[in-house]
Amino acid sequence: MKSQGSPHPSGPVDLHGGVAPGGTVGTVDTESTVGTEETAVLARHVAEAVRQIAVHYGLWLAEAAHQFGPQAAVSMEARAGDALLPLLARRIEKALDLPDDVPTLLAGLGREKLERLLSALSVSWLAADGVWFRAVEDERGMHDAKRVNDTCWSRLGYYEAVRAKARLGLPEAGGLPALRQALGARLIACVNPWDIVEETPASFVLRIVQCRVQSSRARQGLPPYPCMSGGSTEYAAFAAGIDPAIRTECVSCPPEQSRPECACAWRFSIPGGRSAPENTPGAF
Repeated sequence: MKSQGSPHPSGPVDLHGGVAPGGTVGTVDTESTVGTEETAVLARHVAEAVRQIAVHYGLWLAEAAHQFGPQAAVSMEARAGDALLPLLARRIEKALDLPDDVPTLLAGLGREKLERLLSALSVSWLAADGVWFRAVEDERGMHDAKRVNDTCWSRLGYYEAVRAKARLGLPEAGGLPALRQALGARLIACVNPWDIVEETPASFVLRIVQCRVQSSRARQGLPPYPCMSGGSTEYAAFAAGIDPAIRTECVSCPPEQSRPECACAWRFSIPGGRSAPENTPGAF
């Protein structure tokens, strides 16, 4: 989304016709043209409002984590998010004079449309990650972009795990069965085909069969992105958010890709006892 300067590209519009001083000299706008332009401006303002809500909400989460630690911040976010979503829904329902509440209207879309909507949102979530990476890389170089990327993914992994536990009703310290279920609730699971192999009572391997990012790079003739460091922090944080006793091991991932049949592979295990590590991955 491009930022806007003056809300009217050709200068302030005189609602009585023509262009006010400072605008571009030209033909007189009709009422319909003015109305269309004003509607377009309002639409941009609506989109900007959504953007600022998202940014402000994220800043609160990040600063709460900085001040009080990741576990406290995620707990606070649960309260804040549970309060915000119904409040936001009610105000949208009232503003648009909707015939029903937002959750009911969404459910009324039916399974096929909801699946397409979830897919579109999931891909857009990944695109947000990509545009941020590119913005930091352009300004500060690949090293700093990877540093920011890896930290963000470790934080997101922990947050996603806590939210998945709440949404799915998973127990604390639910071990590998809880982790297996939670992995399917991640947004990335709606983007990249994946499976679970080599299951034993003490471990299993998650394979990302096809990675959207790596496939895009291949189509552009680019080498695989070396994402092992980011993936290691991401998956370790997610697993620890489900059960701190779970250990995470990279089996195959660029630049050390040993399994050509998949984009990457990760082994999760609970060796021996169930004592939690002193430092849980995923700190904000």
